[in-house]
Amino acid sequence: MELGEEIVLRPRFTFDLKSTPEEAIKAFEAKKNNTEDIVITHVDHHVFLKIPKHLQHFWSPQLDLEITSFEEGKTTLRGLFGPKPAVWTMFMFFHFAVASLFIAFGIWAYTNASLDSPYLLQLVFMGLMVITWFVLYFAGRMGKQAGKKEMLKLYGFMKQTLQL
Repeated sequence: MELGEEIVLRPRFTFDLKSTPEEAIKAFEAKKNNTEDIVITHVDHHVFLKIPKHLQHFWSPQLDLEITSFEEGKTTLRGLFGPKPAVWTMFMFFHFAVASLFIAFGIWAYTNASLDSPYLLQLVFMGLMVITWFVLYFAGRMGKQAGKKEMLKLYGFMKQTLQL
């Protein structure tokens, strides 16, 4: 699996399985109590693989698996790597706040320009918001890199469990 995508912060993958969704989920349930390296939770046709709390760091990823079958004899597994939901929500909040401030400073600059008032300060703030957005983006990239070893561990565990 290639984790070095240029843009993607939350890598995704898809596999076709030879087993039924129930058999795949049972394979994870069977390993649930036999492993201490991975925490496995299961809700309906979703399986979540996480690093145990005592081994986690801020950037620890989790692997969300969706196991579905829409046709007889064809099961699809969709995987999504991502940070913990609290970290993802925090990053989305920061992105929203930066975008909102950028728009607010733009409106303020336009208003001042329309009134023939100085608006250099507002343009500087808009520039700072662009820089802040790039800082957030690269922080996310660094976080992905920090969790790469754990991503490979979760991916390997999934492949071993499903015998892919």
